[in-house]
Amino acid sequence: MSTHVRHSQIRAAHRVISAQWRIGTPPRRSLHHATAASDSSIGNEVPVDGNQQPIRLAVKDNIASTGFTTTCASNILAGNRIPFDATIVKQLRQRGAVITGKAGMDEFGMGTHSTTSAFEHIHNVYGLENYSAGGSSGGSAVAVRKGEAELALGTDTGGSVRMPAAYTGTVGFKPSYGMLSRWGVIPYANSLDTVGLLARTVEPIGATIIGQGLYLEHDHNDPTSIPSQVRRRCAAERSGYESWKLAQEGTIRGLTFGVPIEYNIEELDSRIRQGWLMAAEKIKELGGRVVPVSLPSTKNALSAYYVIAPAEAASNLSKYDGIRYGQRNTEEASDSFEGILYAKTRDTGFGSEVKRRILLGSYTLSSEAMDNYFIQAQKVRRLVKRDFDRVFKLSNPLEDQQAFDLSDMEDTVQLETKLGPVQVDFLLCPTAPTTPPLLEDVMKQTPLDSYMNDVFTVPASLAGLPAISIPMDIPVDPSKEEETLLSFGGLQVIGQYWDDARLLSVANVLSLHVLTQKLFETL
Repeated sequence: MSTHVRHSQIRAAHRVISAQWRIGTPPRRSLHHATAASDSSIGNEVPVDGNQQPIRLAVKDNIASTGFTTTCASNILAGNRIPFDATIVKQLRQRGAVITGKAGMDEFGMGTHSTTSAFEHIHNVYGLENYSAGGSSGGSAVAVRKGEAELALGTDTGGSVRMPAAYTGTVGFKPSYGMLSRWGVIPYANSLDTVGLLARTVEPIGATIIGQGLYLEHDHNDPTSIPSQVRRRCAAERSGYESWKLAQEGTIRGLTFGVPIEYNIEELDSRIRQGWLMAAEKIKELGGRVVPVSLPSTKNALSAYYVIAPAEAASNLSKYDGIRYGQRNTEEASDSFEGILYAKTRDTGFGSEVKRRILLGSYTLSSEAMDNYFIQAQKVRRLVKRDFDRVFKLSNPLEDQQAFDLSDMEDTVQLETKLGPVQVDFLLCPTAPTTPPLLEDVMKQTPLDSYMNDVFTVPASLAGLPAISIPMDIPVDPSKEEETLLSFGGLQVIGQYWDDARLLSVANVLSLHVLTQKLFETL
């Protein structure tokens, strides 16, 4: 059996991706790229912000936007223009957003530090240029942090919105899977990809998704978009969807936050750990309760993710061969190699990280490996979802409620009643295990070292849950220059499925208390 996985829905792909792939290679791209070809005929109907001013929007380079190239930071799509807007872009344009440009990223979203682009490495903001901006949506986060856009679109497969937010001191939100349409987004891993939003504060994100009713809009073009009837049912079972309100001090009072004991890993930076504990204390001061919880399957989540995601990527990227899609290698008369058609096209068109994941994914889908890897990873994914559903007070509206098996629980977790441990409203944990690393050190990392950065963000992605990263204070030794520069970390709050409205409200209030410094005053 061939280990090369072919795309199963070529006709559907033709509707999503333009046939106009073969346009000349563009010059080196800037971080926040705008073109003279922007379509000025596209109207703006309803301004997004309360001041009746259009919101400037940066769009990640794997999301279709008319008037701009969409290259996924890959040579194989160099110069590609898609002649329509992705649904999410169209929705935001209708709400008054003005696209200022396309933001750089890791190639096809595969990376943790925005360093795998075929065109440029994304650098962090002024003063932190030598440090990682996170990935794969690093360009979107930097555009927001620099003030080049009030709102930015990214995609989050295993933390690609939350990780850049943590490394740049911005807010990154991954909504519940299926809430925002993926139509017009060039896919990496279909069952994991989620369109996310980045901003300096929680307010514009909440105003857009809840206040402007974006959560209600089903897209019939996207098979993963939750149907309208289900959206209304899910929202009716939750609170906070009636309207978007500014931060209110009483929002956190009476809520229970769980601290997963499995997240206190050996690799966790001591300053990040201390910031995590400081945030928990702030919650108590605001009237919330903080308790330890157990997510036993977490230790296997990262391994499962790096089986499932590359497998889906190998399938999605099989169509880029220079014949159906992508730039063809024309350096020689034939682009075949040792009898394999279009081998040279894919070799020169894809970067090393993309090729690594294609090979890994193709192998795990092969007949000899599928049962031992891909099927086992899917079983782990179910266990991860089960663990989350057991610890949340709210039930998952798409799943049957399950009892907690006490034999799976760590001894350190106390029982609330004889039926099991305490259940929580939200989970609280770091977004990244460290502060932003130096780009020089990133380039020396092994792929495995890089993958480890996703350890806290991957579980929520596997379960399709909403999660948000907000900046938090961490301890600083004034005598150490690096600590003075890197005075913030990322705090992640995770909610139950479709509890996005309440999650955003809680994050909006919490962000005012866990970060006391002004990260944006010099920008």
